[in-house]
Amino acid sequence: MADVSTPGFFISFEGGDGVGKSTQARLLGDWLAGLTGREVVLTREPGGTDLGKELRAAVLHGADMGPRAEALLYAADRAHHVESLIRPALERGAVVITDRYLDSSVAYQAGGRTLGEDDVEHLSLWATDGLLPDATVLLDLDPSVAAERRAGTGETPDRLERAGEEFHRRTREAYLRRAGTDPDRWIVVDAARLVEDIQAQIRVDVAARLGLTPVVTEAVTEAAERHGTESGNRAATDQAPRGQEGRA
Repeated sequence: MADVSTPGFFISFEGGDGVGKSTQARLLGDWLAGLTGREVVLTREPGGTDLGKELRAAVLHGADMGPRAEALLYAADRAHHVESLIRPALERGAVVITDRYLDSSVAYQAGGRTLGEDDVEHLSLWATDGLLPDATVLLDLDPSVAAERRAGTGETPDRLERAGEEFHRRTREAYLRRAGTDPDRWIVVDAARLVEDIQAQIRVDVAARLGLTPVVTEAVTEAAERHGTESGNRAATDQAPRGQEGRA
Protein backbone atom coordinates (compact mmCIF):
# COMPACT_ATOMS: atom_id res chain seq x y z
CA MET A 1 0.00 0.00 0.00
CA ALA A 2 2.91 2.34 0.71
CA ASP A 3 5.87 3.29 -1.46
CA VAL A 4 8.87 2.46 0.74
CA SER A 5 11.15 4.56 -1.46
CA THR A 6 9.65 7.67 0.15
CA PRO A 7 10.93 9.05 3.48
CA GLY A 8 9.57 7.26 6.52
CA PHE A 9 7.41 8.37 9.42
CA PHE A 10 8.86 9.28 12.83
CA ILE A 11 6.68 8.93 15.95
CA SER A 12 7.72 9.38 19.58
CA PHE A 13 5.94 8.37 22.78
CA GLU A 14 6.37 10.51 25.89
CA GLY A 15 5.13 10.56 29.47
CA GLY A 16 6.13 9.57 32.96
CA ASP A 17 7.34 6.11 33.91
CA GLY A 18 4.47 3.67 34.33
CA VAL A 19 2.02 5.30 31.90
CA GLY A 20 2.09 2.47 29.33
CA LYS A 21 4.30 3.89 26.57
CA SER A 22 5.87 0.57 25.57
CA THR A 23 2.51 -1.19 25.25
CA GLN A 24 0.93 1.57 23.21
CA ALA A 25 3.99 1.94 20.97
CA ARG A 26 3.94 -1.78 20.18
CA LEU A 27 0.21 -1.79 19.42
CA LEU A 28 0.55 1.25 17.16
CA GLY A 29 3.52 -0.33 15.38
CA ASP A 30 1.59 -3.52 14.65
CA TRP A 31 -1.33 -1.50 13.28
CA LEU A 32 0.80 0.78 11.08
CA ALA A 33 2.70 -2.20 9.68
CA GLY A 34 -0.54 -3.78 8.52
CA LEU A 35 -2.05 -0.51 7.33
CA THR A 36 0.88 0.86 5.34
CA GLY A 37 2.95 -2.18 4.47
CA ARG A 38 6.07 -0.36 5.69
CA GLU A 39 8.83 -1.69 7.87
CA VAL A 40 8.26 -0.65 11.48
CA VAL A 41 11.24 -0.02 13.79
CA LEU A 42 10.48 0.04 17.52
CA THR A 43 13.20 1.59 19.65
CA ARG A 44 13.74 3.51 22.87
CA GLU A 45 15.85 6.13 24.62
CA PRO A 46 18.18 5.55 26.24
CA GLY A 47 19.11 2.05 25.11
CA GLY A 48 18.08 1.76 21.47
CA THR A 49 21.64 0.85 20.39
CA ASP A 50 24.51 -1.14 21.90
CA LEU A 51 26.17 2.08 23.03
CA GLY A 52 22.80 3.30 24.27
CA LYS A 53 22.47 0.25 26.53
CA GLU A 54 25.75 1.14 28.20
CA LEU A 55 24.68 4.77 28.62
CA ARG A 56 21.27 3.64 29.93
CA ALA A 57 22.94 1.55 32.62
CA ALA A 58 25.10 4.52 33.62
CA VAL A 59 22.39 7.16 33.69
CA LEU A 60 19.58 5.09 35.24
CA HIS A 61 21.39 2.60 37.44
CA GLY A 62 24.87 4.04 37.98
CA ALA A 63 26.27 6.41 40.57
CA ASP A 64 24.51 9.67 41.33
CA MET A 65 25.47 12.54 39.03
CA GLY A 66 24.66 16.20 38.58
CA PRO A 67 21.84 17.42 36.30
CA ARG A 68 24.24 18.73 33.64
CA ALA A 69 26.17 15.45 33.42
CA GLU A 70 22.84 13.62 33.20
CA ALA A 71 21.63 15.88 30.37
CA LEU A 72 24.88 15.41 28.46
CA LEU A 73 24.70 11.62 28.71
CA TYR A 74 21.15 11.62 27.36
CA ALA A 75 22.22 13.92 24.52
CA ALA A 76 25.14 11.64 23.68
CA ASP A 77 22.83 8.63 23.52
CA ARG A 78 20.38 10.58 21.35
CA ALA A 79 23.07 11.74 18.90
CA HIS A 80 24.27 8.17 18.36
CA HIS A 81 20.70 6.82 18.25
CA VAL A 82 19.68 9.22 15.49
CA GLU A 83 22.83 8.84 13.44
CA SER A 84 23.11 5.05 13.58
CA LEU A 85 19.48 3.88 13.75
CA ILE A 86 16.72 6.46 13.31
CA ARG A 87 17.90 8.41 10.24
CA PRO A 88 18.94 5.31 8.25
CA ALA A 89 15.53 3.72 8.94
CA LEU A 90 13.65 6.87 7.90
CA GLU A 91 15.72 7.17 4.75
CA ARG A 92 14.71 3.66 3.67
CA GLY A 93 11.04 4.52 4.24
CA ALA A 94 10.42 2.83 7.59
CA VAL A 95 8.07 3.88 10.36
CA VAL A 96 10.23 4.60 13.42
CA ILE A 97 8.48 4.58 16.80
CA THR A 98 10.61 5.51 19.79
CA ASP A 99 9.78 5.22 23.47
CA ARG A 100 11.13 8.66 24.51
CA TYR A 101 13.02 11.26 22.51
CA LEU A 102 14.29 14.79 23.09
CA ASP A 103 11.07 15.96 24.78
CA SER A 104 11.92 13.62 27.65
CA SER A 105 15.12 15.56 28.26
CA VAL A 106 13.29 18.87 28.29
CA ALA A 107 10.64 17.49 30.68
CA TYR A 108 12.99 15.58 33.01
CA GLN A 109 16.24 17.54 33.00
CA ALA A 110 14.69 21.00 32.57
CA GLY A 111 11.31 20.51 34.23
CA GLY A 112 12.27 17.92 36.83
CA ARG A 113 15.91 18.91 37.44
CA THR A 114 15.18 22.63 36.84
CA LEU A 115 17.87 23.24 34.22
CA GLY A 116 17.06 25.86 31.57
CA GLU A 117 14.51 24.52 29.07
CA ASP A 118 16.07 26.37 26.14
CA ASP A 119 19.54 25.07 27.03
CA VAL A 120 18.38 21.43 27.21
CA GLU A 121 16.32 21.68 24.03
CA HIS A 122 19.12 23.34 22.04
CA LEU A 123 21.56 20.66 23.22
CA SER A 124 19.32 17.89 21.90
CA LEU A 125 18.53 19.71 18.66
CA TRP A 126 22.26 20.10 18.06
CA ALA A 127 22.86 16.42 18.90
CA THR A 128 20.16 15.27 16.43
CA ASP A 129 20.84 17.87 13.72
CA GLY A 130 17.34 19.25 14.27
CA LEU A 131 15.38 16.01 13.74
CA LEU A 132 11.89 16.20 15.27
CA PRO A 133 9.12 13.57 15.18
CA ASP A 134 6.19 13.88 12.79
CA ALA A 135 3.92 13.09 15.74
CA THR A 136 4.52 12.89 19.49
CA VAL A 137 2.07 10.99 21.70
CA LEU A 138 1.97 12.17 25.33
CA LEU A 139 0.39 9.62 27.67
CA ASP A 140 -0.66 11.87 30.52
CA LEU A 141 -1.25 10.43 33.99
CA ASP A 142 -1.28 11.67 37.56
CA PRO A 143 2.24 10.91 38.93
CA SER A 144 0.78 9.28 42.05
CA VAL A 145 -1.18 6.80 39.92
CA ALA A 146 1.90 6.11 37.79
CA ALA A 147 3.90 5.49 40.98
CA GLU A 148 1.32 2.92 42.13
CA ARG A 149 1.60 1.16 38.78
CA ARG A 150 5.38 1.04 39.03
CA ALA A 151 5.23 -0.28 42.59
CA GLY A 152 2.94 -3.07 41.42
CA THR A 153 5.58 -4.42 39.04
CA GLY A 154 7.93 -5.32 41.87
CA GLU A 155 10.90 -3.92 39.92
CA THR A 156 13.64 -1.93 41.63
CA PRO A 157 13.12 1.77 40.82
CA ASP A 158 15.83 3.57 38.85
CA ARG A 159 17.42 6.95 39.65
CA LEU A 160 14.67 8.97 38.00
CA GLU A 161 11.84 6.90 39.45
CA ARG A 162 13.31 7.54 42.93
CA ALA A 163 13.45 11.31 42.39
CA GLY A 164 10.32 12.04 44.42
CA GLU A 165 6.76 13.28 43.98
CA GLU A 166 7.64 16.93 43.39
CA PHE A 167 10.13 16.00 40.66
CA HIS A 168 7.51 13.97 38.81
CA ARG A 169 4.90 16.70 39.23
CA ARG A 170 7.25 19.25 37.62
CA THR A 171 8.04 16.77 34.83
CA ARG A 172 4.36 16.29 34.05
CA GLU A 173 3.75 20.04 34.00
CA ALA A 174 6.70 20.52 31.64
CA TYR A 175 5.27 17.93 29.26
CA LEU A 176 1.86 19.59 29.24
CA ARG A 177 3.34 23.06 28.67
CA ARG A 178 5.38 21.72 25.80
CA ALA A 179 2.41 19.97 24.22
CA GLY A 180 0.38 23.15 24.43
CA THR A 181 2.91 25.11 22.38
CA ASP A 182 2.85 22.74 19.37
CA PRO A 183 -0.55 21.06 18.99
CA ASP A 184 0.20 20.12 15.38
CA ARG A 185 2.88 17.67 16.57
CA TRP A 186 1.61 16.63 19.99
CA ILE A 187 -1.24 14.20 20.74
CA VAL A 188 -2.25 14.28 24.41
CA VAL A 189 -4.04 11.15 25.65
CA ASP A 190 -5.51 10.37 29.08
CA ALA A 191 -3.46 7.34 30.16
CA ALA A 192 -5.93 6.44 32.93
CA ARG A 193 -8.31 4.96 30.34
CA LEU A 194 -8.49 1.36 29.15
CA VAL A 195 -5.62 0.20 26.94
CA GLU A 196 -7.88 -0.38 23.92
CA ASP A 197 -9.54 3.05 24.27
CA ILE A 198 -6.16 4.76 24.46
CA GLN A 199 -4.97 2.91 21.37
CA ALA A 200 -8.12 3.81 19.42
CA GLN A 201 -7.56 7.51 20.04
CA ILE A 202 -3.86 7.26 19.19
CA ARG A 203 -4.61 5.56 15.86
CA VAL A 204 -7.12 8.20 14.80
CA ASP A 205 -4.89 11.13 15.76
CA VAL A 206 -1.65 9.64 14.38
CA ALA A 207 -3.37 8.85 11.08
CA ALA A 208 -4.44 12.48 10.85
CA ARG A 209 -0.93 13.78 11.67
CA LEU A 210 0.71 11.52 9.08
CA GLY A 211 -1.84 12.16 6.35
CA LEU A 212 -3.07 8.56 6.49
CA THR A 213 -6.73 9.36 7.10
CA PRO A 214 -7.82 8.52 3.50
CA VAL A 215 -6.06 5.15 3.81
CA VAL A 216 -7.75 4.45 7.14
CA THR A 217 -11.15 5.48 5.75
CA GLU A 218 -10.68 3.18 2.77
CA ALA A 219 -9.70 0.29 5.03
CA VAL A 220 -12.72 0.86 7.29
CA THR A 221 -15.05 1.06 4.28
CA GLU A 222 -13.67 -2.17 2.82
CA ALA A 223 -14.06 -3.91 6.17
CA ALA A 224 -17.66 -2.68 6.46
CA GLU A 225 -18.44 -3.87 2.94
CA ARG A 226 -16.95 -7.29 3.70
CA HIS A 227 -18.97 -7.48 6.88
CA GLY A 228 -22.12 -6.52 5.00
CA THR A 229 -21.51 -9.19 2.35
CA GLU A 230 -20.85 -11.83 4.98
CA SER A 231 -23.99 -10.81 6.87
CA GLY A 232 -26.03 -11.03 3.67
CA ASN A 233 -24.67 -14.48 2.91
CA ARG A 234 -25.50 -15.67 6.40
CA ALA A 235 -29.01 -14.28 6.10
CA ALA A 236 -29.55 -16.05 2.76
CA THR A 237 -28.29 -19.30 4.24
CA ASP A 238 -30.56 -18.95 7.27
CA GLN A 239 -33.58 -18.41 5.00
CA ALA A 240 -32.81 -21.30 2.60
CA PRO A 241 -35.07 -24.38 2.79
CA ARG A 242 -33.67 -27.25 4.86
CA GLY A 243 -31.27 -29.25 2.74
CA GLN A 244 -30.69 -26.31 0.35
CA GLU A 245 -28.00 -24.45 2.33
CA GLY A 246 -25.06 -23.39 0.27
CA ARG A 247 -26.56 -24.27 -3.13
CA ALA A 248 -26.50 -21.76 -5.97
